[in-house]
Amino acid sequence: MRLGLKREFAPGKTVESFLGTIDFGLCTLVAVIAVTFSSCLLMQADATRRTIDAIAAGTDQNSRLLPRMAHLAPQKTLRNRNIMSVDTTTLSTSPGWADMAGSVLGGDVLSRETALSLLEADDDQLLSILDAAFRVRRTYFGNSVQLYYLKNAKSGLCPEDCGYCSQAKDSEAAIEKYAMLNAERLMDGARKAFESKARTYCIVASGRGPSDREVEHVCNVVRQVKSEYGLHICCCLGLLQPEQAVKLKEAGVDRVNHNLNTSERFHDQIVSTHTFKDRLDTLDTCREVGLELCAGMIVGMGETKEDVVDVALKLAGLDVASIPVNFLIPIEGAQLGRPVDLDPRYCLKVLAMFRLTNPKTELRIAGGREVNLRSMQAMGLYAANSMFVSDYLTTPGQQAIEDFNMIRDLGFDITAGDYESAQLLKQLGQSHEVSECATEPGSACCG
Repeated sequence: MRLGLKREFAPGKTVESFLGTIDFGLCTLVAVIAVTFSSCLLMQADATRRTIDAIAAGTDQNSRLLPRMAHLAPQKTLRNRNIMSVDTTTLSTSPGWADMAGSVLGGDVLSRETALSLLEADDDQLLSILDAAFRVRRTYFGNSVQLYYLKNAKSGLCPEDCGYCSQAKDSEAAIEKYAMLNAERLMDGARKAFESKARTYCIVASGRGPSDREVEHVCNVVRQVKSEYGLHICCCLGLLQPEQAVKLKEAGVDRVNHNLNTSERFHDQIVSTHTFKDRLDTLDTCREVGLELCAGMIVGMGETKEDVVDVALKLAGLDVASIPVNFLIPIEGAQLGRPVDLDPRYCLKVLAMFRLTNPKTELRIAGGREVNLRSMQAMGLYAANSMFVSDYLTTPGQQAIEDFNMIRDLGFDITAGDYESAQLLKQLGQSHEVSECATEPGSACCG
């Protein structure tokens, strides 16, 4: 409050009039500064927009700086809305996943370092990585998904000490144990494979390797399956001798599965009763007699990312026809237990890495997809082009009808191996929605 001060400050001037003059001058100065500063900001924003446009168009030599400059662009604030701030650097395409897919399609082979970068990428890059994998998958396999049906012909009673396996000699897992199934039981499995729209029937037997008698039994069943159902046959019988491989080939077996399971470096930490070389020798034996090779791995046993990459590159060098990628199912009583917790995003990166390192090879999502991929398992088919349907060796899978619906929801097609299953698939496609199994409980579909 001014107190009526009337003292003269200069001739004809009071203190009040002088202060008024100062107030007016200050206001004028502030206004000039504000206008000047606003003009500078507008010029800077306009220059920034022009620079970003030039970079995006590829006409600026510093286009690599775009992710760093993105925060300079003006942002709009919307009233009564929550705006999420995103670090555009982590979302940039700087790793060049699309370029990587183009290089693979052009015939280039991924280096170990490049393959490892896929597994080490941030989760923010996952969709870009899957897009690159799908570009390769679509080129060589279209939108088809080939189904496999697995039959455990002999369970338990194994002298090997594989730490991950519920059927190993040291396992205390509560599983059913039985010798080689008779022909009737194996043929029943073939019928279920046929009715489940699987193209391939996999006959698996526990043990270090089959006896000559067991090989002869399998050969007789294979001839009958070929005659009645015309299914593609894959056998997984352990370590094979050359004469046994010849018999299987002559009986009509198309492919032999013998997984590497893990890298050569890590192999002795999960099993001691056979070597990595033993596994390679069996693959060589089968190749020499004209059998297709199926070999893959189990992810989640405590191996490093480098181990996973080494297996993928080893399989690429072996030129196998099919690669099943299993994700460990921790089974109570098995010696290995649960060494690590797998998350779905890492599992998807693994599948993408296998696709990009083995572009022309059938890639199958095998055991453990329901447990480890969980709600994201459908996304695995953007990298893989085949999967097991129904149950695994000693653990249950999801119902076949759920697999069919999942594939259909993706807009993909199931590969059928015969006229009858093709007709069933056609009928399924004509239905707008299949929410439950249309067959009786206990059938091939409902398990």
